[in-house]
Amino acid sequence: MSEVRVNNLSNESLSGGPTISGITTFSSPYFFVPPSGNTASRPQSCPSGSLRFNTDSAHLEYYRGDDIGWVEIDASSHELGGGTGSNTGLGARGLVMGGSPDNSNGNNTVDYITISTLGDSQDFGDLTDARKALGTLGGRVRALAAGGTRPSYTSTVIDFATFATTGNFTDFGDTSTQGQSYAGLSDGNRGIFAGGYRGGITNIIEYVTIAQAGNAVDFGDITQQTGDPSGVNSSTRGVVGGGHLSPAKTNVISFITMASTGNATDFGDLTVARSAASSGCNSTRGIFATGNVGSTNMSNVIDFITIATTGNATDFGDATTTFWNGLGGMSSPTRMVFGGGITPTVLNTLSYVEILTTGNSVDFGDASTLGQRSSSSNGHGGL
Repeated sequence: MSEVRVNNLSNESLSGGPTISGITTFSSPYFFVPPSGNTASRPQSCPSGSLRFNTDSAHLEYYRGDDIGWVEIDASSHELGGGTGSNTGLGARGLVMGGSPDNSNGNNTVDYITISTLGDSQDFGDLTDARKALGTLGGRVRALAAGGTRPSYTSTVIDFATFATTGNFTDFGDTSTQGQSYAGLSDGNRGIFAGGYRGGITNIIEYVTIAQAGNAVDFGDITQQTGDPSGVNSSTRGVVGGGHLSPAKTNVISFITMASTGNATDFGDLTVARSAASSGCNSTRGIFATGNVGSTNMSNVIDFITIATTGNATDFGDATTTFWNGLGGMSSPTRMVFGGGITPTVLNTLSYVEILTTGNSVDFGDASTLGQRSSSSNGHGGL
């Protein structure tokens, strides 16, 4: 067996290196440094199995061939794909549900994206009935959509679908009362709906067991009665931030331990008091983006918290489009996708941020129909 001790291997023009054939062993007690670069600089048409470090996501990724492209290794436990356009590739899946094509009526449309890619959404199936302003959440296997409204009707219905397949949603059970605009939280076992509107603004928290169909059960109360709050979570802690206090907006953040029951505890404050913000998370960081700061005034602020600690939110960057009542919850371990919403006209645009960095949002693509839609994923911080 031969042994080579060098710092770098390259050809004379520094445009490549030698090919090492046969079984090769790296026995250094230190480390091996692969090539690195950001997402935008990913090379194309590489040999399958090529390895690099993505400096945007801080994850290793490997090339699975021209049909799939680059896949982050950390996403392999919940990767889904099988589509075209934005869904050519593997990664966490986000579902976009219901909505309001004309700022009044609801619809039953559901479409999906692969969060690690870019592009427009594709058709997934339909909800059991048409509505907007749903409370939504996801486990590893199932997506749940609760409540919602359309003219002269507010729902108690909880629907579910399986992320890995496409098709229509199925009845799961009911919330205790008619309601809409809940913050959705999940630790993979429990699905939790907090705050929102049940005739008026409410502080109610209810939960279901995601793997078992049935009606929602009382959990406790959040610290304030809030309409249109936003939620993020780790695998243990659920955090609810912002909301509408009638007529004021709130910047209050509170939290619960999802495996138990009981009332929420104060966490800190958002940088801007607002309602109907988009939200997303990985296991350590929660992000709140945009929102309504009063009347038809909108915020472009993106701020973040560290979920395991308590304290005030910190500035993350700015959204390229300002709106409220947009999507939230479409997260992978590295990326949050959000959009839709009201400007006050309705939008179908999607944007994203890399959760582990800070900075302004970037265009992702478009959802299939216009705004006031709800969303969830199988790759957020609770899983």
